[in-house]
Amino acid sequence: MADNRAGPSGPAAVSGPHFEADCSRCAALCCMALALDEGPHFAIDKPAGTPCPNLSGHACSIHDRLPDAGFPGCAAYDCAGAGQRVVQEVFAGRSWQQEAALTGPMIRAFAAMREVQALHRFLLSAAGLPLTPAQEEERLAWLETLAPERAWDAAALERAAADTAPAIRHWLRSLAPHLAQRGAAS
Repeated sequence: MADNRAGPSGPAAVSGPHFEADCSRCAALCCMALALDEGPHFAIDKPAGTPCPNLSGHACSIHDRLPDAGFPGCAAYDCAGAGQRVVQEVFAGRSWQQEAALTGPMIRAFAAMREVQALHRFLLSAAGLPLTPAQEEERLAWLETLAPERAWDAAALERAAADTAPAIRHWLRSLAPHLAQRGAAS
């Protein structure tokens, strides 16, 4: 797996292999874990934690025609690599489809990993701001926190979502003056 702790900044850093969805290495977590609300983006209501009726094994049976079948929201969705990281890194390739007892833990891990991936991207993007040396040091420390040397486990992910994520979001909000300065300079 690529090490994106303090890696490059810019578009390549926030859209590299670490953040690209690879459905072939996932277990259709988005098709099971996420809720769908009938409307312009989804043709059906589906509660979170239940498999989509279009799911066939680990694949969507209507994937090649999602928008035409009333699911443009599914076509637009991108987990930013969270799905395969949960399946491969946290659960060592195991799936809720073969082990029903993993359903709840995988849903929680998927939600936490989506948060970790989003925060990781925001922190990488913040490298483009005129940060003070202290802010840059803090940014790098947060990146290191979100990229543990060992693979994530479910408990560490849940702790990160409950404890670390709010602190990082607070720190990111503290950068708002940099964004205002950047906007004024444009």
